[in-house]
Amino acid sequence: MTVKTYATAIRDVIAEEMRRDKRVFIMGEDIEVLGGIFGCTRGLYEEFGTERVRNTPISEATIVGAGVGAACAGMRPIVELMYMDFTFVAMDQLLNQAAKTRYVFGGKAKIPLVIRGQEGIGRGNGATHSQSVETIFMHIPGLKVVCPSTGADAAGLLRTAIRDDNPVIFFEHKALYPLKFEVPDDPEFAIPFGKADIKREGSDVTIVANLLYVSRALKAAEELEKEGISAEVIDPRTLVPLDIDTIVNSVKKTGKLIVVHEAHRNAGWGAEITAEVTERAFPYLDAPPLRLGAKACPLPFNLGLENAATPQIEDIIEATKATLYV
Repeated sequence: MTVKTYATAIRDVIAEEMRRDKRVFIMGEDIEVLGGIFGCTRGLYEEFGTERVRNTPISEATIVGAGVGAACAGMRPIVELMYMDFTFVAMDQLLNQAAKTRYVFGGKAKIPLVIRGQEGIGRGNGATHSQSVETIFMHIPGLKVVCPSTGADAAGLLRTAIRDDNPVIFFEHKALYPLKFEVPDDPEFAIPFGKADIKREGSDVTIVANLLYVSRALKAAEELEKEGISAEVIDPRTLVPLDIDTIVNSVKKTGKLIVVHEAHRNAGWGAEITAEVTERAFPYLDAPPLRLGAKACPLPFNLGLENAATPQIEDIIEATKATLYV
């Protein structure tokens, strides 16, 4: 194990996969000398040159479209977007080209394409640079949706994504980049998609969270433990494919479910989790499942207002107690 930042874990896997497979290359805005806006490609062009670490114009539609074409032609492109908010500029390429090409060609056209970038709160980046948009891509068949919450998860899931023959939307979180984690040194370390991780075992309530909110759920669980409440914290890690069985089995044990995410509460991925659990484990529920998410407003620039619009640790604690004392 080596202690690395979340950003460094991502960069190292990209480098290892580029050394392993000459078809792997990365392109995006300012990724050469600058190393991307958060440094996730820093130093790569010095080793691999500008043919495999390619700066692009400021046009997400062009970048993603070129990635789809390169994947169709037998390359294994990684496309870095500065902010995942900008996926909206490339929706036709993502939803109608990347997601559907393999299907419409009867499986004969492989699309080994990774679209990666960061999202989320924590820096006061405002309404168009702080959104959590992973739920939108869950709805489109043909895309895999990945959301790592630790450096080790980022490394293992990214290696799996790069080696996958299908398009993967890889969501990182800006607030996680500087945090340090233990990461396996094994250059073959990979985490399979569709396998949730129980970050903390418990017996009284199941809390499901992703990305930044895994750490917040764990902090809430620590506080709840001081009051004799045992919370199990589960990170799905991938939303597509989704390991619903691990969540359902946990709820069968605890009888209670809370889903917390940074995405807007209305029609967020938490609604899908609670619907699946209700369908599969309704007799085991001792209280209605609860969802926590961002309020139905654009995310504010002011950090105080940003905090007011998104769930805090105290909100998770309060929701947990509400399920226990119904």
